[in-house]
Amino acid sequence: MATTTGYFAAFAAGAAVLAGGRAAVHWGIRKGLAAPRVPHDTDPAALGLGFDTVRIATANGKTLHAWFIPVPGNSAAPAVVVLHGWGGNAALMLPLARPLHEAGFAMLFVDARCHGASDEDSFASLPRFAEDVEHAFAWLATRSGVDPRRIALLGHSVGAGAVLLAASRMPQVAAVVSVAAFSHPAAMMRRWLAAKRLPERPVGRYILDYVQRTIGHRFDDIAPVATVSRIRRPVLLVHGEDDEVVPIDEAHQIFAARGDTPVELMTVSGDHESFADLEHHLGSLTDFLRRALAPR
Repeated sequence: MATTTGYFAAFAAGAAVLAGGRAAVHWGIRKGLAAPRVPHDTDPAALGLGFDTVRIATANGKTLHAWFIPVPGNSAAPAVVVLHGWGGNAALMLPLARPLHEAGFAMLFVDARCHGASDEDSFASLPRFAEDVEHAFAWLATRSGVDPRRIALLGHSVGAGAVLLAASRMPQVAAVVSVAAFSHPAAMMRRWLAAKRLPERPVGRYILDYVQRTIGHRFDDIAPVATVSRIRRPVLLVHGEDDEVVPIDEAHQIFAARGDTPVELMTVSGDHESFADLEHHLGSLTDFLRRALAPR
């Protein structure tokens, strides 16, 4: 009996050690993938734009920080929800604000959860970015001065993947602008693994499986190469020719997977983060939005 008791005690101790080790590994994965929280260093007032700072309810009982920039005197303006990328915030997207404002669009610049001045949550992910942009869209659609039938989504990087995912399940979205989207989360993760000098087998495979279990979605289901063909509204893909974070080939992969979706591809010189060159092409971007958001 003593021997049996000792065996079970040893087994329990070993199981506890393994469980503790697994928990430590999972903590390390989450910490390694967590987005930095960057505070705002400006706001729309610096551009001479009138705005309201608002809080928007989102999933898990959390709230989002956002800036709403209306179009004065317009009772039914077309509008754009603008979402940043991983580790970014609404302030980093403000170079788009004045050109879009001058083109007649109301705007909602949003901080995703765990970013900017929005609430913290247990983790951030592409699907959670999509949840946040869906709640932001719903909030904007109820605003006075905004035509709820003419609201577009614009996102950068992970935010671009998120607006494509959101539009694939929200037929009321009128148009989508995707800036520097990756084609598939697994491809992005593999580049991250390579940068960390982590082998894909078995370490990388374990991490990819753990991330999919944690976010509650298969990468194949939320990848832009999968979601783009499920959108029934006009889509503009914008990508920098010198992007080293997400190679421009991935924009071509998304475009090739478009199916029956009306997709336009606009390539610009520039890297992943810089909007400097995009600003020179904002006439093309606003022209796309004017056409896509024209009164029906």
